Amino acid sequence: MGLSIEVKAAKKGEKEAEKQNHSFIDLYNEATEDYEFWSKDYNMHFGYYIPFKTHLVRRDTMLNEMNHQVLKRLKVKAKDFLVDLGCGMGGTMLYAAKRYEGIKAIGVTLSDFQVREGNYRLKDYNALIVKEGYTNTSFTTDVADGVYAVESLCHCGHSVASLKEAYRILKPGGTFVMTDAFLKKEESQLCYGGKFTYKKLCKGWDLKGLGNIKEIAKHMKSIGFKNVKVEDISFRVAPSVLHVPFAILGFILRKFLKKQPLKQQSLNNLKGSFYALLSGVQMRSFGYYIITAEK
Repeated sequence: MGLSIEVKAAKKGEKEAEKQNHSFIDLYNEATEDYEFWSKDYNMHFGYYIPFKTHLVRRDTMLNEMNHQVLKRLKVKAKDFLVDLGCGMGGTMLYAAKRYEGIKAIGVTLSDFQVREGNYRLKDYNALIVKEGYTNTSFTTDVADGVYAVESLCHCGHSVASLKEAYRILKPGGTFVMTDAFLKKEESQLCYGGKFTYKKLCKGWDLKGLGNIKEIAKHMKSIGFKNVKVEDISFRVAPSVLHVPFAILGFILRKFLKKQPLKQQSLNNLKGSFYALLSGVQMRSFGYYIITAEK
């Protein structure tokens, strides 16, 4: 494909990935194909609603608008090199490759299924998915024009290690964008219902946890990020979150009509989606944010 990127030996990253025994790898190996029901473009995230631009019923218009919002904040230019930390099936990478001339993109994931199927979908573009963990990649330092993470760093609890890695591989003057749900208060301060929802959400999607939005911004500044901008976009995201119960019922009905059993990982994924909806209505405790920062 002619992809020329400054990375160390790929085998190193694969070996590092194989050392990690995360159960969420099983979740994505087994349940990623279910996301086709959520998004024909395999956008494994929620959407961004703009009246008269996106459509309340056509979910992918909102999901792809989220891709657009991320790339807009990255200030992507022709021939930029982008790194997607936790890329899933490469939905955002594919969106970028179709719209920005000459860009190069590499995404990292620990799922063999996502590497195989995602690269098949990206085969006609200057983009590649590799099997690596995003807290310790094989990228050289100061290599990427833009780095982003769309609903992925929650699997490590938005750890300082993952933020440091994003900073390390980003070029000076480059931009990092992260979109995700975060806690607005400490877990110990959540009400009973909030704690119950939070635990079920983490269990269903196998999340280590959600970072506290105030602490995340402080961590990023201490790492060295500058011009850290935190945007609460919960109301923009809400319309796509409201699709969750209908998507769950539709998915179960499709499986029933095809006489296909629901795999355990699919059930966990559905439960996680349901509790994401419940957390979305507890706006004093949870919020959805876009965080933009520069190196």
